[in-house]
This record gives sequence, structure tokens and C-alpha cells, in this order.
Amino acid sequence: MKRRTLLQGIPAVALLSPAVLAAGLVASENREGMGAGEASAGSGVYELRVYHAVPGRLADLLARFRDHTTKLFERHGIENVAYWTPTDDPEKDKTLIYILRHPSREAAAKNWKAFQDDPEWKSVKEKSEANGALVDKIDSTFMVLTDFSPAVSK
Repeated sequence: MKRRTLLQGIPAVALLSPAVLAAGLVASENREGMGAGEASAGSGVYELRVYHAVPGRLADLLARFRDHTTKLFERHGIENVAYWTPTDDPEKDKTLIYILRHPSREAAAKNWKAFQDDPEWKSVKEKSEANGALVDKIDSTFMVLTDFSPAVSK
């Protein structure tokens, strides 16, 4: 893992609750006996996503996720694990943090492509952005559970 990638991920990880960290969702890519990005049998890979909303548009982004995006994710084999918004400034009014689960990195790429190509998603995105973009930036980090992590369930 590149140092810059690791350092960029620290602020997002710092926003997660201790319970999430204790659940072992933040894991090293260099697990013993496994190559970077490989998942252990049955655990799949987790994807930590941080959306930096356009100022004043977080409520619209949350509505899009609540009303459409999460259902479309499931339709395309992307498992919703959990969603958070920070409680403290300066991130509380402009950040959505969530974790998804995929069977593998290859499945993630395939499922993301299917999601992005979905006509319903394209329509939802277009309608929700009629007054401008909702998101300035998206950070994505793929993670695997450590060998000592407790099992993660929904």
C-alpha cells in the first residue's frame, strides 16, 4: 500500500466509531498467506467509501441513497453493510461514509459496472442532479478482514 494512500485514508477511518473499528472492518491488505486484495474464504472484500458532498447538498445525497441507491446496489450484487454521517464539524454537514461488501475484487468491478450502466440508476442520478452535482469527491478503499477479526454481520 502506498504511503499517500494510507495517509489519505486516516481521516476517514478516524471518523468511524470504535465499534466499527473493533469489528475489524479496517484491515491490512498484506495478510499472512494472502496477496494484496485477496479475501479469505467466505469473507469477501469490504469497500469503505467516503462521499464529500457539494456544500448544502448532503440532504439530497442522503435522500438519493435512502430512496434509490441502496436498493440498486443490492440488485447488482453489492451488499450494503452500514452507512454513517459524522457528528462533528467540519465534516458533519458534508460527508457520507459507508461500507459495502463484495464477494471479490473482480465481482466488485463487475457489479459496479453493471450498476453504473443501469438505466434506472442513470435516470435517478440525472433527476437528483437537476440542480447541480451532489458530490465533489469520492474516496474508495478496499479492505479484507484480518485473521483475528470477529465475524462481521449485518
